[in-house]
Amino acid sequence: MLQEPLVWIAALLILVDVGAVWLLYRGAPFIPTKHEGVEKILELIDKRPNLKIADIGSGDGRILIALAKQGIEAHGFEINPVLVWWSRRKSKQLHLDHLAKTHWKDLWKADLSDFDVIIVFGVIYIMGRLEEKLQRELKPGSQVISLGFQFPNWTLKEKRNGLYIYSK
Repeated sequence: MLQEPLVWIAALLILVDVGAVWLLYRGAPFIPTKHEGVEKILELIDKRPNLKIADIGSGDGRILIALAKQGIEAHGFEINPVLVWWSRRKSKQLHLDHLAKTHWKDLWKADLSDFDVIIVFGVIYIMGRLEEKLQRELKPGSQVISLGFQFPNWTLKEKRNGLYIYSK
């Protein structure tokens, strides 16, 4: 009798491990942006009327919520369903869900052509592929803010406080 629960626990652990590896392969692990980092990002955004921002790998939605508090429409793309649920829950509790929208979607399948600003905290191994995607999809004048990692070929507009700013 004791072996049956152990089999289920082992199967669950294997499933969690496979899921974690798959999430890492598809993007970056969840590392929450500190409050100071969110403030630095907000300072860098070229704010203008009808601004539409995408946060790739939006995690728990803290950047989306900060943008929504400033009246900016922000869309987060997150592959982890638990983080999507958490982000939606927080934005709804704060009555910001009309501006802070979290999508359960793989960033590689998301259409980013409608956004003016892209925020990304990727990892080094996705930056080349992401650079190609953004170059294809973004409209001229779009701004990209990368936390921590540079694109391999895109000309850097500015580096400030560990953030890399690009313009299409």
